[in-house]
Amino acid sequence: MKRFYKTASVQASKVGEGYQVFLDDRVLKSPARAGLILPTDAVAEAIAEEWRGQEEQIQPASMPMMTLAATAVDRVAPQRDAVAAEAAAYAGSDLLCYRADLQAELAAAQAAGWDPVLDWAQERFGASFIITSGVMPVVQANTTLMLLAREAAGLDPFRLAALHTLTAAMGSFVLALAVREKQVAPDAAVVLSQIDEDHQATLWGRDEEAVERRARVEEDVLSASRFLDLLES
Repeated sequence: MKRFYKTASVQASKVGEGYQVFLDDRVLKSPARAGLILPTDAVAEAIAEEWRGQEEQIQPASMPMMTLAATAVDRVAPQRDAVAAEAAAYAGSDLLCYRADLQAELAAAQAAGWDPVLDWAQERFGASFIITSGVMPVVQANTTLMLLAREAAGLDPFRLAALHTLTAAMGSFVLALAVREKQVAPDAAVVLSQIDEDHQATLWGRDEEAVERRARVEEDVLSASRFLDLLES
């Protein structure tokens, strides 16, 4: 799509609490043509800046804040309970609970990186996880899953969109919560989520596909974390 506007600006919404982005004199809507009323001025300004930065051809992939906001409005808000349940369901097979059984060095790295996060989750939410070795699934306690599901269910669509993105990118609902609550920095969380991959790379090297996959994880985690920060500004 060619750039069809000259300016991008932010105004307080006249149809509800929040802020809207205007492209020239036209209000910006979501891809589904829904009203894009943003909860904070900081989020709106970040999105406007993404639109200002577009060249002759608009590149949606270069606008992560716009993508997250549109996801919140178009996909999360109409089915918030289902999205919350989907994110929390990751806790049932959370990455942090599955440890290497035949590679002592990897198992040690997993324990050193992941145990403190699980300890924090138990202290913060009362969620106690069962840790297993190998790939055979383990059934987590219903109480643990219910406690964490409650955290997701209590979020508004914008924060839930960011939390879901963090969870899917890293394969860990617990790690996503730790990023949301600033227990773990976003870049450190990426490293924690990639312990297995990094260990294998030291043994066999990293192929192009793995490099691209790592880059996508980093982009998603850093973008979602920034979005959460803007929601608190």
